[in-house]
Amino acid sequence: MLPTRFHRFRPRLLDALTGYSRPDLMADIGAGLTVGVVALPLAMAFAIASGVKPEQGLFTAIIAGLLISALGGSQVQIGGPAGAFIVIVYGIVERYGLTNLLISTAMAGVLLFLMGLFKLGALVRYVPVAIVIGFTNGIAVLIGLSQLKDFFGLVTPKLPGDFFSLLSVLAANAHTVNPWAVAIAGVSLALVVLWPKSYAMPTGPVGLRARSRRVAAHVPGTIVALGLATLAVTWFHLPVETIGSRFGGIPQGLPQLALPPFSWTTAKELVIPTITIALLGAIESLLCARVADNLSEFERHDPNQELMAQGLANLISPMFGGLPATGTIARTVTNLRAGAHTPVAGIVHALTILLVVLLAAPLAANVPLAALAGILAFVAWNMGEWREFGRLRRFTLQYRTILLGTFLMTVIFDLTVAVQVGLILACAFFIYRMSTLFRVQSLPRGQLPDGVQVFELFGSLFFGAVGKIEQLQAQLLPDTRALVLDMHRLISMDTSGLDALEQLHRTLQRQGQALVLANVNEQPLSLIRRSGFEQRLGADQIVPTVDGAFDERPPPAAGAGASAAG
Repeated sequence: MLPTRFHRFRPRLLDALTGYSRPDLMADIGAGLTVGVVALPLAMAFAIASGVKPEQGLFTAIIAGLLISALGGSQVQIGGPAGAFIVIVYGIVERYGLTNLLISTAMAGVLLFLMGLFKLGALVRYVPVAIVIGFTNGIAVLIGLSQLKDFFGLVTPKLPGDFFSLLSVLAANAHTVNPWAVAIAGVSLALVVLWPKSYAMPTGPVGLRARSRRVAAHVPGTIVALGLATLAVTWFHLPVETIGSRFGGIPQGLPQLALPPFSWTTAKELVIPTITIALLGAIESLLCARVADNLSEFERHDPNQELMAQGLANLISPMFGGLPATGTIARTVTNLRAGAHTPVAGIVHALTILLVVLLAAPLAANVPLAALAGILAFVAWNMGEWREFGRLRRFTLQYRTILLGTFLMTVIFDLTVAVQVGLILACAFFIYRMSTLFRVQSLPRGQLPDGVQVFELFGSLFFGAVGKIEQLQAQLLPDTRALVLDMHRLISMDTSGLDALEQLHRTLQRQGQALVLANVNEQPLSLIRRSGFEQRLGADQIVPTVDGAFDERPPPAAGAGASAAG
């Protein structure tokens, strides 16, 4: 039996199948078919935008999507390739190559599984929301920029991953705009935006017009846009680039299992990409699961089980040429709104995509890339939380700095740098804020014995606030023989704070002055005792109340000196 420090591997599917009924199955099949149709064009679009073949996105949706639903800790979450990974995958492929992307994805899968196994799922929630919004908006901007080539039908070399180089290449080739591509992309975008959404439809009795819209909403706008664009290109032989002209079509079947070549030398070079994929996958999947929890009445997700499922999906998917996978908010919400009851719906979604690949893969050859660019433009716009920029003036300078800093770092550099800088800024501001909350307040000497000064400590005495303790000695009056620190409002103390107290004690001792600690709370007192400072200070110098510092002791004015005051 595993030690309790490990999380038990138990997929939510096992609990969901207890008491599973025919109505549950029918609801899950309906929801799975719906979300499978929604996921089909997105999987291809995400793969193409990531700089790989469209079938790799489909394989990811099938394999990873099935594993995440079957093994995950959420009732309705849908997994697969995500828009948030587009920029990351494109950069890794450009810098390290496709084979190393597969290795990095598999290594990230191992890391995600270990995070869940060691119960680290809750740690993802400690990433500040300003960082999440910053890099999400930054990724949305980069996705939008990456689609300008296909949206306008530009004839360009392979787009670079660097922001300024990307802008330079797009500007240099702006004269190659293809009006047919612009028309297809524009109409596709308009259809996706204006087409009724199933998750926004009313559920109660409605009129004929509303019922018609509700029926139409069961066919996703992405499929309508993609189908009409493909028919237009096929019938009228429009001069635009298609999946067939760029990639040669999509194979009719799944790839063979093939392990990517692995070596420790290569693995050491892929540490940063691996951490990036794992971190983004963990954040995206758990945020998605929390959104699903808030929109449903199902039992809340198990974050550690979800991370283990994400890990296994990302470990196995690359063996079939798949991309990094995570929970996807848009498809999960669609699944939920379509009436999903259990993870079976996610399994049906994966099987739906598999069936389409097996039966209709040749039809994808005429899908115009401009239509996929229009769909991704909508995805990028929906991904960003643009209202947060308008609301920045309501928040503190620290929040604005973290959000804008992470956003700019994501756009100009990459996500890894952005998250690192964002976390450093968040930690720095947190330390500053906590240090300002720590206060040292002098109490009036009116009711105190002569030669005694009392200071009250407020907040948390940690490494960012020790300077205020170091300044205490300089604030003592010339006749002071004993310094009493009232610590009843000191809630915590770290080893740096303890060291500051020891330094203060040694300084006072050299000058013949005593240090007394009064009203010490449990956590600081425990640290004082465990470190041995209680013995060095003297057990009688730690008293339960400030008044107790003078009980049964002659006042300093009587000649008892510092020891009496202590």
